Amino acid sequence: MNLVVGLGNPGPEYQDNRHNLGFKVVDELYARARRLQPGLAPRAKFGAEIGEVTLAGTRVLLCKPMEFMNLSGQAVARVAGFWKVPVADLVVVHDELDLPFGRLKLGVGGGHGGHNGVRSLLGDLGDAGFARVRVGVGRPAAGHDPANYLLANFARAEAKDVPELVGLAADAVEAIVKSGLTLAMNKFNGKGQSSKDTQKSQ
Repeated sequence: MNLVVGLGNPGPEYQDNRHNLGFKVVDELYARARRLQPGLAPRAKFGAEIGEVTLAGTRVLLCKPMEFMNLSGQAVARVAGFWKVPVADLVVVHDELDLPFGRLKLGVGGGHGGHNGVRSLLGDLGDAGFARVRVGVGRPAAGHDPANYLLANFARAEAKDVPELVGLAADAVEAIVKSGLTLAMNKFNGKGQSSKDTQKSQ
């Protein structure tokens, strides 16, 4: 069973922040699963919202850590340990400053790149061998604080493309679950909204 983790911060004040794209992708995966499992809802356990769903014909555990971004790894380690999911079967979805807005990049391993959620995962799991679906948000203009940028909502020009971007990232997760990371990388790496140059609207 794959464990799919979306990174974000809990609470309504954060829900539309750039930093919460991982949460939005997990929410989209729940919506898709409900087509086959009406009434499906996550439950609170181990400091996370979790739910067992069927995606691409495969049983998947969806997880949204509820202990804020810099503590994400604690909840994920507890969930993975309880369900005995190895790191190799973990898929993490998160926002990425170093990709243009709307661009996807799939891969495995690597460092945290300054992302506090990924930093926490690496520390608590002790292993970087999980798959990652990085969802580009672009960098702020020179002189603007990246932390404030991530904890702000998308610019108007970007916001209209966010649902399509979330759907594309959800497609990528389903492809990993169904066909494996290598085939998913070949299909989705470099795909996205960046050609519209909406990131220049900042």
